[in-house]
Amino acid sequence: MLLGRLPDPPVPGGFAVVDVEATGRSPWRHRVVEVAVVLLDRRFAVEGEFATLVDPAGPVGPTHVHRITQEQVVGAPRFRDIAPTLLELLADRVLVGHHVSCDRVFLEREFARIGVDLPAVPELCTMRLARSRLVGAGGYGLAACVAAAGLGRYPAHTALGDARAAADLLRHCAGAPGPADDGGADGPGDWVVPPLGDASRPWPRLPRPRGERPGEGVALVRRELPSGQVSPGTDCPHAALSAAGGE
Repeated sequence: MLLGRLPDPPVPGGFAVVDVEATGRSPWRHRVVEVAVVLLDRRFAVEGEFATLVDPAGPVGPTHVHRITQEQVVGAPRFRDIAPTLLELLADRVLVGHHVSCDRVFLEREFARIGVDLPAVPELCTMRLARSRLVGAGGYGLAACVAAAGLGRYPAHTALGDARAAADLLRHCAGAPGPADDGGADGPGDWVVPPLGDASRPWPRLPRPRGERPGEGVALVRRELPSGQVSPGTDCPHAALSAAGGE
């Protein structure tokens, strides 16, 4: 698992399933307050996970939705602190998320604030996949799709909970029959893994934060919430925060 320092560089290829929680809906005016990445190989097996709260350097925004309080981001890393690791995790992978374009634009804006142009990467949206694979679902939000797929409950509106749910949904949709299936041995006929980006364009890299000692990393703060969905508008549960070591 990648909740502590990366033991080795991630293996190229496969998928990076992402989810961000933010201080509001506008990537230009609001900031990322939590981020999670679940790494899957090309066969959808989990290779590792990364998750942390992020200090947005301002108000945390709608606590009634993401259930993150101002006190909980005290001591959490800034985005610049975790940016080098995020770049390593996203390199040479297909970016996956539920309404992935939303997660991507938040990440793009955060990287832009520190002077990094995030290159175009291939994307897969589990919401779009669900529309063809879960015909008849009551809706196509993440919770509705997970329920329609029979994948069980999860801690909604937590970055790691949503990323894990999207990873499970990707795995389910990749193996589920679709209207254009040809019955071949390689899986659904209308489901194609996007090719990786232009290898001739170098992937950006960032140096580690100034002052970081060799062998040490940025301290991460991970939310530990009770399992099961918690709907917006309900009482905010007491989240246990755990230090995940250095990344």
